[in-house]
Amino acid sequence: MIRIGLLSDTHGHVEPRVLEFFKNCDEIWHAGDIGKLETADAFAAFKPFRAVYGNIDNHEIRRDYPKHHRFFCEKVDVWITHIGGYPGRYDRYVMPEIFNHPPKLFICGHSHIAKVINDPKLGLLHINPGAAGIRGLHQVLTAVRFEIDGAKIREFELLEIKR
Repeated sequence: MIRIGLLSDTHGHVEPRVLEFFKNCDEIWHAGDIGKLETADAFAAFKPFRAVYGNIDNHEIRRDYPKHHRFFCEKVDVWITHIGGYPGRYDRYVMPEIFNHPPKLFICGHSHIAKVINDPKLGLLHINPGAAGIRGLHQVLTAVRFEIDGAKIREFELLEIKR
């Protein structure tokens, strides 16, 4: 079993209450719009860190992190990207891959809206952790934590912090 802390759209901000929320996690995953390399470094110093770059990220972040990150965690095929859409409205840049080779867990950010949506058509779970940064129109900072145990994804918790 592995405990995951998931966030997105930090835009250069490291929220101490998010770090506290992630203290018992084994890894932190970031779905893009990191904002500053120092932000990524802060998360990586705290826990093992996986990330993708987002549309606001500069050349330094794009040098160190990919646009798409696909890997297995335990027995779960995971795909993380920043702009990916959601069930019924996937972004054109993830098609046709998502239809031809759907992962079990599809994670993206960008919208600043926290979502956990089952896609029975593709047999995948979509997660968007919302936004953990202070830039943007959102009024609540959000992050998600969950567990992967073999092929099971479970124990979801959502952190909400009013701005």
